[in-house]
Amino acid sequence: MIDLDKVRADTPAAASGVFLDSAGSSLPPRQVLDEVVGHLRREAEIGGYLAARERAEDLEAGYGVFAELLGAEPDEIAFTDSATRSWLAAFDAVPLGRGDRVLITEVEYAGNAVPILHRAREVGASVEVVPSDAAGQVDVAALRELLDERVRLVSLVHVPTNSGLVNPVREVVDAAHEAGALVLLDACQSMGQLPVRADELGADLISGTGRKWLRGPRGTGVLVVRRSVAHRLRPRLVDLHSGSWVGPNEIELREDARVFELWETSIADRLGLIAAARYALELGVAAIAAEVADRARRLREGLSALPGVTVRDIGERQSGIVTFTVDGLPADLVRDRLAAEGVTVTSTYASSAVLDMARRGLDEVVRASPHYFIEPAQVERAVEVVSRCGR
Repeated sequence: MIDLDKVRADTPAAASGVFLDSAGSSLPPRQVLDEVVGHLRREAEIGGYLAARERAEDLEAGYGVFAELLGAEPDEIAFTDSATRSWLAAFDAVPLGRGDRVLITEVEYAGNAVPILHRAREVGASVEVVPSDAAGQVDVAALRELLDERVRLVSLVHVPTNSGLVNPVREVVDAAHEAGALVLLDACQSMGQLPVRADELGADLISGTGRKWLRGPRGTGVLVVRRSVAHRLRPRLVDLHSGSWVGPNEIELREDARVFELWETSIADRLGLIAAARYALELGVAAIAAEVADRARRLREGLSALPGVTVRDIGERQSGIVTFTVDGLPADLVRDRLAAEGVTVTSTYASSAVLDMARRGLDEVVRASPHYFIEPAQVERAVEVVSRCGR
């Protein structure tokens, strides 16, 4: 069980309003802030290179911290500047050619769909959609029907940005592996609020961010590359960190996941990301998941009881993302009216998940995402504000 008083003391901004946007960019705890700001100050005192050398052991230890968090080995961890960069680096390394197939789901995120469709068009591969089942999650039986030896990759979003759905990862992975396909798991919205462990989920590649549920700095990301599939990948975005120039016409690439890293990075933000992961481990991922589920349940129940408000979440299993609409009001207007009363939410649109939103007949939704540092009374406050926003 999480000590709510302690985590709120670590998050002073949590007392100044009702913050329900951890699915966008969460409030970092003071431990993360201290690491980032402290290192920037140190860079100003002695320069960035020397400041980085002073923290070399801490930076190296970060691989072990994330290995513990994500159920992997330290050499299977790579750090990047965002979930997008992690995902793109992994996808770009999957060999694709004419006649190959890539499978996506109906809740695929636009940030993934655009590069998938772009590259498929370039190389002559096809992109096919696995339908959802009646609950809205990926239909594993339908997936099995689509799989064959030409499927090179299954792209799976763990938790989509525009609903409360949690997709059944292990079932998808098992089916894909039977056909010899790789699975790239987008854990951008699950890492930090749910257990995301490579050894349990089985995904070959997992991408995630620091700024959302993990409560790290913006401009940070992580990528898991399992040893068992590294030989099947062809990293293309490499530099002098990813490999070595060993002869006039000869290079040697790294054999671990760090082949997906680039030399230049924000050391301050990396240290903040590692601090965020340590913070999550100290609280316990299972405890975090339980508290987030409790706040989301309270919010869904409260909103569902309001006339003119419709909760739009789908799936047999649901996450800390709560989406809803208010009759007759655009999502942006609801967002702004809540903000005027100190309740922070956001809005998402059909363009972020074209297939899913079209299937459900939605153009936009309001998205609220309460983290463990939100008090139950603050959830009640948010519901009360929503009840008045249409008046």
